[in-house]
Amino acid sequence: MIKSTLFDLSGKTAIVTGSTKGIGKAIAEELARHGAKVVISSRKADKCQEVAKAIRDEGHAAIGIAAHIGKKEDLENLVSKTRAEFGPADVLVCNAAVNPYYGPMAQLSDDAFSKVMDTNVRSNWWLCNLVAPEMMERKDGSIIIVSSIGGLKGSTTLGIYCISKAADFQLARNLAMEYGPHNIRVNCIAPGLVRTDFASALWTNPELLKRTESHTPLRRIGEPEDLAGAAVYLASRAGAWTTGQMIVVDGGVTSAG
Repeated sequence: MIKSTLFDLSGKTAIVTGSTKGIGKAIAEELARHGAKVVISSRKADKCQEVAKAIRDEGHAAIGIAAHIGKKEDLENLVSKTRAEFGPADVLVCNAAVNPYYGPMAQLSDDAFSKVMDTNVRSNWWLCNLVAPEMMERKDGSIIIVSSIGGLKGSTTLGIYCISKAADFQLARNLAMEYGPHNIRVNCIAPGLVRTDFASALWTNPELLKRTESHTPLRRIGEPEDLAGAAVYLASRAGAWTTGQMIVVDGGVTSAG
């Protein structure tokens, strides 16, 4: 009997930002379970070590490296320490993001605008540029940006966040064109509403949650684990001919227009 290796990530090194909780943590855990050596990263070193240890306790390879994605020197350190511990990154998952403002664009401050765009877009661009050269040398690599269905439609309350997520879609498309000749794939995953601390304001209100679920074809919001399979697909040989794409994982919400 032939055993499929289509989703096997053995020997691969994966960096996952914002991976101490929520979607990032679920993705990191599943990449490790498929054989990848995983680097857990967020701002808090103790949380990084805690999640990495839990993955090691499952019998997989993982380390924690703290990094503030808004600081270029932190990202340079993240990539260099990864190289020293596990070798060059084969997979990069840009998951960390911020959303400090909820309200109309007319009242958005300059500082909040800059913070969202710098954190949600520029940091991804920085990281991609840091890992791409060695991927080019090996003629192989997968970059995954966790965006949002918010980037597909307008919003009266999440405007700047949605703008940043739409920009991530275009960043992935641009880099897919640039890196494609080097066999580097760049894609986005676009989640709908997921039960995470990050999105708690949108699902902890019972009335709002009930309304959201009633308009979702699968009649529930997402769980972090619901996004992990898409990341494994894009990171592995299964996704070898997929690039410049946006994979929507939203329970069917956007199918209704």
